[in-house]
Amino acid sequence: MNKEPALPGDPRSGRSERRPVRLDGFIAPGDGTTSEITVIDMSYEGCRIATVAPLSEDQKVTISVLRLGAIEGVVCWVRDGEAGLVFDAVGDAVEQQAPRRSKRLELSAEVTLRRPGKHNFRVRAFDISNEGCKVEFIDRPDEGETMFIKFDGLDALQAKVRWIERSSIGLEFIRPIHPAVFELLLARLG
Repeated sequence: MNKEPALPGDPRSGRSERRPVRLDGFIAPGDGTTSEITVIDMSYEGCRIATVAPLSEDQKVTISVLRLGAIEGVVCWVRDGEAGLVFDAVGDAVEQQAPRRSKRLELSAEVTLRRPGKHNFRVRAFDISNEGCKVEFIDRPDEGETMFIKFDGLDALQAKVRWIERSSIGLEFIRPIHPAVFELLLARLG
């Protein structure tokens, strides 16, 4: 009987218990491509995925899953269209080097993020102001690149990437959100 290889934390090696799930998403193996995945089971430390992406052990990857956002990790094992991932530890955020023009609110929201000519991804946006926000990404952009971000109930906003840090980017909206519309958005995100 084929068994999943022991990963750190399971009863065979001390790994915490994983819960069965079925979550669709995407994986970015770091070579500029993305592929669809299904997360099969998950714990706070890692997950098992089904994918057709060619992965290898010790490979750094980023996965994006609706309601979970972008998560960085390392491939521990690969077998028969499945792979085991261990999530990277979350580090302390680095302070911004330039002062902000407006105060950002510590809210989070699911948004659609898109690079011109590329697929849409559902990710989480944080620290939102009417002039910009911090967003997780799955497909790494370049600083200064144009992106499109869409909050539910609003048209897509064109934005520029101002900074990149680990799996987050800072976006500045090309045209700030009108204060009245921003207040409505805040009430929805509530």
